[in-house]
Amino acid sequence: MHGVGGTTPQEMLDDPHTVRVSGDDTAALYRRAADVHAESRPERDGPVPEAYVWCNLTSGDGSRALWLLLLPFMVVNLAHWMRPAAHGRTRTVRLYGLLVRLTGLTLTVLFVAAACEVALDLAAWQCAGTRACAARHSWLGFLAPGAGWWSPPGRRLALAAVIPAALTGLLWYLSHRTWSAYESQQPLRRDPETEPAGEGGGSDGALSRPGFWYGRRLVARLRAAHTAVGLLTVAAALAAPAARFDRRPGGPALLDLLGWLLNAALIAAAAAVVGVVAGRGRSEQRVDRRLDRHLVRGLPLGALLLLVCAALYAGWSRPAWHSTGRLAGDAAFGGVTLAQGLLVIVLSCVALALYRTRPDPRAVLRGLGGPAVALLACALGGVMTGGVAQRVADWLDGDGTSMPGPPVLLTWQASVIPPLLVVLLVLGVRLALRARRLARAGEPAVARDYPHDPPDPARTHRIARVRALATLTDQAPRVVGLTCAVTLLLGAVALVGGLGLHTTPARAAEGTPPFVAGAADTAQALGSWLVGLGFILFVTWGRRAYKDASARRTIGILWDVGTFWPRAAHPFAPPCYAERAVPDLTWRMATWTGATGGRLVLSGHSQGSVLAAAAVWQLPAEVRRRVALLTYGCPLERLYGRWFPAHFGPAALTALHRDADCWRNLYRLTDPIGGPVRVPAARTPGAPPETDHAPPEADHDDEVDRAPLKDPLAYGRDAAHPLPAPILGHSDYRADPAFAEERGRLLARLRPDLPAPRHAAGEGAEPDGSGAQGNAGRSSG
Repeated sequence: MHGVGGTTPQEMLDDPHTVRVSGDDTAALYRRAADVHAESRPERDGPVPEAYVWCNLTSGDGSRALWLLLLPFMVVNLAHWMRPAAHGRTRTVRLYGLLVRLTGLTLTVLFVAAACEVALDLAAWQCAGTRACAARHSWLGFLAPGAGWWSPPGRRLALAAVIPAALTGLLWYLSHRTWSAYESQQPLRRDPETEPAGEGGGSDGALSRPGFWYGRRLVARLRAAHTAVGLLTVAAALAAPAARFDRRPGGPALLDLLGWLLNAALIAAAAAVVGVVAGRGRSEQRVDRRLDRHLVRGLPLGALLLLVCAALYAGWSRPAWHSTGRLAGDAAFGGVTLAQGLLVIVLSCVALALYRTRPDPRAVLRGLGGPAVALLACALGGVMTGGVAQRVADWLDGDGTSMPGPPVLLTWQASVIPPLLVVLLVLGVRLALRARRLARAGEPAVARDYPHDPPDPARTHRIARVRALATLTDQAPRVVGLTCAVTLLLGAVALVGGLGLHTTPARAAEGTPPFVAGAADTAQALGSWLVGLGFILFVTWGRRAYKDASARRTIGILWDVGTFWPRAAHPFAPPCYAERAVPDLTWRMATWTGATGGRLVLSGHSQGSVLAAAAVWQLPAEVRRRVALLTYGCPLERLYGRWFPAHFGPAALTALHRDADCWRNLYRLTDPIGGPVRVPAARTPGAPPETDHAPPEADHDDEVDRAPLKDPLAYGRDAAHPLPAPILGHSDYRADPAFAEERGRLLARLRPDLPAPRHAAGEGAEPDGSGAQGNAGRSSG
């Protein structure tokens, strides 16, 4: 199995003639044309390679470009899976999941509120309510004061509410469409009661639970809740200004009563949505095929009915009502920002409590990786929504005098971006200096690895520099931690400044020393420009990805890591491709071994190694005994084990080593992604992992990690390498002779007492699985 970015089956199988034996255009299994009917040919000897190509799951057609807009939702979904490993704290684990789901709910409110700010406040209320602004934009002329039936403020707002309501509908559609394509895939049928205790059945083997890769019911329930809260946000943006006007002294009593009743209904509906989100998150112990049909259908329909009522209420004739100033954007965005900050703080406390039950010194930020990523998701959502509001306001208000502009809080949030970038710049310089220092210190080690070659200082320095740069991946937790700390501090400053001072940073700094006033003015102007630039980059990158397959593949690489996990926190996140890939692999392995009695070596590169591990976890115990695992460029411990300790921590990887018949891992010191899995040689569940970067040199049968592969294969020119050998880093592991050597050794070690494959006459590569599997094969008998 290939890794991120994908490749062609011809390249994977080293043959220009390949045939698809199972699957479709999205994900499929391929063989060499000469091996299509290998099982029916007794004279065929040796392993039969088969390639699983899954790159189209993340970088297929042009609609994938829309996934860029869903980036904050994807990031907050990652925070759900980053909880620390816990022991005996079921309620605390559930509380952690609830807090992440509520954080995801606030992101939906934030996105819809930004659409309401653009459509209702900036366009329909401010610009269309000002003759000078409406005259500059002819498409708003029919909404200008005195222009016709749509001129009253309430009717303008009701018409503009179509835009955020349509955005909510688009998010619902994308989630429903991908839900049908991914979450509806049926996992391999298993009876969890027949699984032996300890073979994935404990807390250290969550990925082996039958329902882990089947989140259909949860996604449907969360989709209903988030769709409803989006529509309720639009309804509140419509009803609040009209109700505020009706509450003035001397206002119509009937409309005032209707406003109170509508607001009470909106609050009750919002409480119902929170109750749905607060329900049990996932049922992983079994494949839950039920659907809460009444809830899934009733909740969005009820919210839509309230939206229609709010539109009718706001559109009621009020001759004395005129649009002046801003709508209550500061209060709305301030409330969402405050709620997100409090949720992240409480989430941090819960994460620390979980971490103390089973401390893991290699876990990111001592268990605070999930809260940190949740904070980054909120910050990213704020930058995207603030960028939209800033750019639309600049476009509508050409001279900068006819409109009040976006909420002051958004200006404050944009103004804190330059200080954050300064901190990141200093951190980047420090990392560069560290890499330079490590490169110089690593030159003697490079010379020791190639003792028989004449020294070449330039070549030595180049190899040492690549090794040093590869270690920067391990500094990512510190970068994320510092970024989150500064973001939280600056976000608090922006919240206090926006809600407490009720004016922009530049105006708030008037009367202060010139240095302070100049810095505030520069931060405000530069921050507004950066926020707008970020929004433009998102739009242009998405447009390019829609038309350009190579750019779309680049976006697919970004999603390969982020969308590996099921949508357990946010239903509008990009879909989980593993819910298609893992059942594909488990069905293939189980049906092939059942039909032929053969044995397999399942090999995976980079992200493919993560899919391979997940597939092995899902196999029944009798099939696992026929499968060996070969990983290379593998991030299982270096990235997944540190960032997702509850599912890929030391206990889980030790359980995988115990359950799989045999496992071998290849890595290089020049690889910035792959690394050792640090599983001890002795198959003792719960044993602590190795602490050094490289495992011992001894090559025991039960040792998972092989000694680091040489990279480059040759230091200088020789008879085998007349041209300079490249530094491969994370790529081309199969070009190393160690790959074929380890694959052959695993196939030979695979339970020698197992019978050879049965040669069924006339049996080919039909969908029943009578083929060989993934860079692996049929035993030679």
